Amino acid sequence: MTSTTSVKGAALRAAFRLPAPVIARLAGAPVTRRHRTLDPQMRLLLTLQALEGPAAESVPIPHGRRIIRASAAMAGGALPIGSVHDRTIDGPGGPLPLRLYAPRGVTGTAPALVFFHGGGWIYGDLESHDAMCRFLAEQAGVRVVAVDYRLAPEHPFPAAPDDCLAAYDWVLAHADALGIDRHRVAVGGDSAGGNLATVVAQQVVGRTEQPAGVVPPAYQLLIYPAVDFVEKRPSRTEMETGFFLTGGFIDLSSDSYTASAPDPADPRLSPLYGKLEGLPPAYVVTAGFDPLLDEGEAYAEAMRAAGVEVTYLCEDGLIHSFANMVALGTAAPAAMRRAARALRRGLHRS
Repeated sequence: MTSTTSVKGAALRAAFRLPAPVIARLAGAPVTRRHRTLDPQMRLLLTLQALEGPAAESVPIPHGRRIIRASAAMAGGALPIGSVHDRTIDGPGGPLPLRLYAPRGVTGTAPALVFFHGGGWIYGDLESHDAMCRFLAEQAGVRVVAVDYRLAPEHPFPAAPDDCLAAYDWVLAHADALGIDRHRVAVGGDSAGGNLATVVAQQVVGRTEQPAGVVPPAYQLLIYPAVDFVEKRPSRTEMETGFFLTGGFIDLSSDSYTASAPDPADPRLSPLYGKLEGLPPAYVVTAGFDPLLDEGEAYAEAMRAAGVEVTYLCEDGLIHSFANMVALGTAAPAAMRRAARALRRGLHRS
């Protein structure tokens, strides 16, 4: 994190510690959609974001990646963690970086989350989601293994799901050495990472034979997942501007990721059209002011109809990317604590 980003982040987090009435006044007039009211903290964030500079999708992708990384650092802060270690494994396309988190107080064999970051398959890395991984590790009491999969447009579909499946298999095969209970491993992620998490779950569950030491995941943590490249649902249009994730961002990421022209109904791309029977229990959370709202809810309903145990929650007043705001205000951290509690319950009962 640069010194400028650190200072801006500290100032931003201080602003969100102002009294609630002050934040409400600074945030401006209430905003409603579908009988939901946007949380004042989210309104203030969107106002400040408009003053900050260009949106990531409006500049060349390398510049956009720096914007995403800096924004995540300001909203996530530097959270305490027991330990963090980076390592690299052999992936399908070459070296595949991982980051391993251990929460404070956890020793020996423990449950784990294999985590895939969001960013529309073109943005995001180990740094952009470092705070989120620290938060989940500490709050859920699990080890976290974050995967730095290859990004489009340099590496379009199916590079990302190939890397993520390889990483999952490696973690499970080396679970004993990593201090991980292979029978209590979840897959999870936010947005594009939620897509990749449930794609991995489908692929592992659907295999007729598993690699040595590999078992299917015990749980899924899906945070506003993108799951449908076939149908453009109403929330995509209703909320395509003004709520952080824009239609322009979605179009850029989708076009870059699908440059290889896959079948949009391929389950590795659109898991909503995959085989859902036999998937592990899932916590699916969406945001009330998010273009991905409808497809996340549709995926939860489809899994439930297929016999999967699903807990679905819409965080009514929040926007896309709230999962990165773990050090910002109270609304987003509270939502992520709910997600972490679900993860803890799901893995500790497995």
